[in-house]
Amino acid sequence: MLEPGSVAPDFTLPDQDGTETSLSKQRGHWAVLYWYPKASTPGCTIQGQGLRDRFDDLRDADAVVLGASFDTPGENKAFADAEGFPFQLLSDTDHSVGAAYEVIRPADDEYAEYPKRIAYLIDPEGTIRRSYDVTDVSGFAGAVLADLAALRGA
Repeated sequence: MLEPGSVAPDFTLPDQDGTETSLSKQRGHWAVLYWYPKASTPGCTIQGQGLRDRFDDLRDADAVVLGASFDTPGENKAFADAEGFPFQLLSDTDHSVGAAYEVIRPADDEYAEYPKRIAYLIDPEGTIRRSYDVTDVSGFAGAVLADLAALRGA
């Protein structure tokens, strides 16, 4: 997991609609980059629903939400449509961005084909301010909002 204070590696990935998205284009805004293991699975659904349900609060805090996984754009499209996600789900099918963000599991892990459930809160200048090893999927959105409020001095 990348440490707070690190510069967030830039990337360009397709979203669920095939639109190329770059982290650098989010500069000037806070970014919540959350990695999830597999589209449409229970834990990933709960985590995404929490972000969906708090999306207005996140937007009001000047935060952009970007989900990322090793799923294809089609798998992410079905997931986003089924859950009504108002944010982009990015596809890192070659795992290159996942490697840069240290979400790759060891080869001998039974879930090696999926990224770790790790997230980053990135400031408007592109610096990682918080790193999360997400274990509480239902409380994740609230934790991010609390950290955003503290970091923004609200």
